[in-house]
Amino acid sequence: MRHRVAILGSGVGARHLAGYRALDDRFEVTCICDSDAAAAKALASEAGHPRVVSEIGEALDAADVDIVDICLPPALHVPVSLNALEAGKHVICEKPVAGSVSDAERVAAAATKSDRLFVPVFQYRYGAGFAALIRLKEDGLLGRPLAGTLETHWDRSNDYYANPWRGRWRSELGGAVLGHAVHIHDLATEIVGPVKQVAAMLGTRVNPIETDDCAAVCLAADDGALLTSSVTLGSAGNMSRLRIVFEHATAESGTSAYEPGQWGWRFTARSRKNQKAIDRAVEGVGKVEGGYAGLFKALGAHLDGRGAAPATAEDGVRSIELASSIYQAARTRQVVTLPLDRELPICRSLLPKEHS
Repeated sequence: MRHRVAILGSGVGARHLAGYRALDDRFEVTCICDSDAAAAKALASEAGHPRVVSEIGEALDAADVDIVDICLPPALHVPVSLNALEAGKHVICEKPVAGSVSDAERVAAAATKSDRLFVPVFQYRYGAGFAALIRLKEDGLLGRPLAGTLETHWDRSNDYYANPWRGRWRSELGGAVLGHAVHIHDLATEIVGPVKQVAAMLGTRVNPIETDDCAAVCLAADDGALLTSSVTLGSAGNMSRLRIVFEHATAESGTSAYEPGQWGWRFTARSRKNQKAIDRAVEGVGKVEGGYAGLFKALGAHLDGRGAAPATAEDGVRSIELASSIYQAARTRQVVTLPLDRELPICRSLLPKEHS
């Protein structure tokens, strides 16, 4: 069965389209929606010329759309998600899924009520490298996670912020912590488990914008593993990397900014006698779809009754809660404990007082 998709937004939507085209036996893009007609038509030309519309409502009401893929500016994510779920569509939503914990929970509740899927775009979870790490973990070859480093070092210049919704609290809802590092933080928590405590310092050091573009974050997992996360949008080139030290081995990802779960992973045994067992397990993983194609493949399988959903609305809530805890820690200059008290103002909005 081919699942029919409407892509809303032709910016990052182009990357999503490439993922669907790699799985054209499972997905058909039937609609492209963008207020920029020329951009929508250009993307449609790559997708076999599906219908092009300029109004979101047209896509949500379409009978030939099963899945709405939201690649819009962040401030539109929650209202469009709620409307799509109410229209009976499954929803895929780019990061960030919301600008507050309360809004993320509203979306999760709407997904439950509508009995539709809400899938945050966490494409870092997919690829041969991350699949190998999961295999090693399941085989008991890694042991307990001890400590690790995360790097989200991207290059975002003034040209990037020429787009009027970027770099502004009201339209982008947050800075690099929310819009860029959210992916590697999700991947890290998939590996070491939920975060219990957070300390952070944030800064705006690269571009003349309202939101943060640099961060230094410390994370303590429930089981005691300690992670540091370095974030900047002033790097020479785009690079995301994760290095986790386990009890019996060290895992280091590749550096692809968009698909670090796929390429270039290294697994090094602490004791040389264990290296052969690690190498055999890694070789046994075989070919795995990475990035967006991997995410969409898992979604298609789930819709067909095979396997778990690639990510859930609850995963989206957790990602926003972690980002909120980072902002809370930086603003209060205190160590923050999770789960967050839902009565805290930060759970209602990430916006600082001067922008609220």
